[in-house]
Amino acid sequence: MEERLFQRQGRTLVLTDIGRLVDRYASEIFTAGSELLETLKGRPSGRAPRLAVGVANAVPKLVVYRLLRPATEGAEPVQITCSEGDPDQLVAQLATHSLDVVISDMPAAPHLRVRVFNHLLGESGTTFFAGKPLAQRLRRRFPRSLDGAPMLLPTINTSVRRALEQWFETEGLRPVVSGEFEDPALLTTFGESGRAVFPAPTAIEGEVLRSHGMAVVGRTSTVRERYYAISVERRLKHAGVAAITNAARTQMFRQQRKSTHQAHLPPTDGKRSTASFTTRGCATLSARHACRCGSGTRHRCVKRRGGTAPLPVPNRESLVTP
Repeated sequence: MEERLFQRQGRTLVLTDIGRLVDRYASEIFTAGSELLETLKGRPSGRAPRLAVGVANAVPKLVVYRLLRPATEGAEPVQITCSEGDPDQLVAQLATHSLDVVISDMPAAPHLRVRVFNHLLGESGTTFFAGKPLAQRLRRRFPRSLDGAPMLLPTINTSVRRALEQWFETEGLRPVVSGEFEDPALLTTFGESGRAVFPAPTAIEGEVLRSHGMAVVGRTSTVRERYYAISVERRLKHAGVAAITNAARTQMFRQQRKSTHQAHLPPTDGKRSTASFTTRGCATLSARHACRCGSGTRHRCVKRRGGTAPLPVPNRESLVTP
C-alpha cells in the first residue's frame, strides 16, 4: 500500500488524512496492548469500555441526553464518544465499526448498502411551548388558537416537520412561520425569547420547562416523534447500547403511554373547572365540530342531569389549565 502519511507544510511535516487515521488506530492498538498486559498480570486497566454513538442532527439534544445517560450511570459505566451528522453518513460508519450505534428519528434508509437493524426505542407526542404571557393567551382555545400565531418550526426536510404540516392541514391551522431551524437546540434557544410558539417532544417537557422558563400552550398526541437505535447487531450485545434501549423502553417512553391529559370541562352552571382524563382508545370527530354547549374544545357531548356537558375526545389535543 503506497499512501503518504506526511506532507510538507513550509519547513515542517504534517500528517495527511491517511496519516491521522493511521495514528488514531496505532494509538488504540498500543493502548489495547498495554491493557492486555495489565489484565494478564491480574491488574485492572482502569479504563471504561468505549461506546461510539452517532447522533442524527434532527434529534433534540435533551432527548439524546436522556437516552444516553443510563449508559454512564450503570454498574459498569462506559466512556461515550458522540458524533453528530447526517443519518445516512452515520449509518455508513456502522459498516466500518467506527460507530457502535446511531440514534436517529427515522429508520435507516433502505437504499443504503449496509446491513443494519432498526431498534425502536419509543415514541413521544408533541408539546407546544411559548413565553408565559403568550402561552396564557393561546392556551384557552388550543389548538384553534395556533391559527395565525407566530411559530418556530423545524426545517421541511425533517420527519417531525412533515408530521406537523399534516396535522396543521387536518386541523385547518395556518400559523405564521417566524423561523425554521434544522438544529432543535437552536430552535429552542430562539424560542426562549417567548415571542413565538415552538414544538418539542412531550418526553422532555419537564426539562424544557425547567431549563428554559417556558410555559405549555397545549399538547397533541397526533404528531409523534419516533426514535431508533440503529446497529449492525440484531441482538444488542454491547452493554452500553443494551442499557440505552432498556431504559428508553421501560422508563423514558413508557411514561408517554401512561400520560394523563388535562382538558377544560365546563360544568352545567357555566363556570369553568378542570378534570383529568386518561387517554384510552380513539374517537373520530370532525375538525370543525361544534355544538350548543358553548365549549371551545373539540369534544362529543353527553347529556347529564341539569344540562349538557362535553366529553373530551381521547388521543387528540389536550389543554393545560392556567
